[in-house]
Amino acid sequence: MTSTTINGGISYWYADDGIPTPREPLPGDASADVCIVGGGYTGLWTAYYLKKAVPFLNITVLEAKFCGYGASGRNGGWLYNGIAGRDRYAELHGRDAATRLQQAMNDTVAEVIRVATEEHIDADIHQGGVLEVAYTPAQLTRLKNFHAAEAAFGEKDRELHGARETADRIRITGAVGSTWTPHGARLHPVKLVKGLAAAVEALGVTIHESTPVSEIRPKHAVTPYGTVRAPYILRCTEGFTAGIKGQKRSWLPMNSSMIVTEPLPADIWDTIGWEGRETLGDMAHAYMYAQRTADDRIAIGGRGIPYRYGSRAATAENADRTQPATIDALRAILTRFFPQLAGTAISHAWSGVLGVPRDWCATVTLDRSTGLGWAGGYVGSGVATTNLAARTLRDLIQQDSGQSGPTDLTTLPWVNHRVRKWEPEPFRWLGVHTLYAAYRTADRRELRARTAETDRIATLADKISGRH
Repeated sequence: MTSTTINGGISYWYADDGIPTPREPLPGDASADVCIVGGGYTGLWTAYYLKKAVPFLNITVLEAKFCGYGASGRNGGWLYNGIAGRDRYAELHGRDAATRLQQAMNDTVAEVIRVATEEHIDADIHQGGVLEVAYTPAQLTRLKNFHAAEAAFGEKDRELHGARETADRIRITGAVGSTWTPHGARLHPVKLVKGLAAAVEALGVTIHESTPVSEIRPKHAVTPYGTVRAPYILRCTEGFTAGIKGQKRSWLPMNSSMIVTEPLPADIWDTIGWEGRETLGDMAHAYMYAQRTADDRIAIGGRGIPYRYGSRAATAENADRTQPATIDALRAILTRFFPQLAGTAISHAWSGVLGVPRDWCATVTLDRSTGLGWAGGYVGSGVATTNLAARTLRDLIQQDSGQSGPTDLTTLPWVNHRVRKWEPEPFRWLGVHTLYAAYRTADRRELRARTAETDRIATLADKISGRH
């Protein structure tokens, strides 16, 4: 880490676009038709679509810090069609149901872009698709299997590239192949969340910030400033869910970290390529994700310390800071891909949490007997999935209130999916840290072995974790 690296401060995205002016906290007890807990993408998209569908609804959003403080303001800016748990849903509900879920995700990328355009949200969106690369024989085997699986789930416009075609897009040292989908775009996460919050307020939704919710029960959201009573209480708290009473073991707050370079000069970009500004990932077990930003930096992320004991999330002091060892590891990935960046300064480093259910399946639920709903468990694929989840919550509430019947969204296989809780401590901490140590070990072994088979340590870790 260079002496000029800004570590923490929420994220580079906020350093670039500024911390928003704070909104007022809840002034006391209140009532609403719908109370949404969490002012990130899920909560804001849900408020947006509900208010658009039923303009007379009284909707209140409660946010512990400020809108976009969590993963919505810290992520890698990948608007893409991946969804956690699709293969599991195919096992439970059949391939046709899972294929419908995948098609809904494909369509969601275009839907986010449509709304951003309609609402005049300039979020630096560039639809260059998603390029995922392989740079070992074992990764190439997984990449080809992944490509075939995506095609089998109906993604007929996906392309498989060899080394030369990959280099035509991005010149990554050692890349032996890639798969590309058009269903993806790069964006600036904070510009999107700020624009969405402004659009929601313009529709007449009430947002209270600096208002943490300590307990959710039927028709009640309890805060230090008062209680909001509503027929529907929707929990949209993702990686911060463990901080709500009774939810400590529901979703594990998985930590992810990012770095971003200084802006790169034109001559460097001439050697890298990346004119299509695709979002970039790889086939490692401890995978990375990256984008070329609108101001010509490279932002790259991955897992550092994956989990804090006791499900402590990013509310702890200095929790958004990234350990020097993690910064070094991300820089090593950057320079492995692009050796010409060895001397490039790292401008910012930061971390945040995302929600992981025990079976790694994203879900959307409305309990009709209590009026309690929730969405999340995106496992790092939330930038687009939050939009699909929000539209699904909208349809579930309209169906429950008798305003509509079942829709294509309410019959998707992730709706009302239940999963067991995570193990108690210390087993949770030991399991997650052992899991990611195994994945990093498997990646190192595959780099050395240069065989086409996935390392058996990773295969065992997948089975134990329930990840696949």
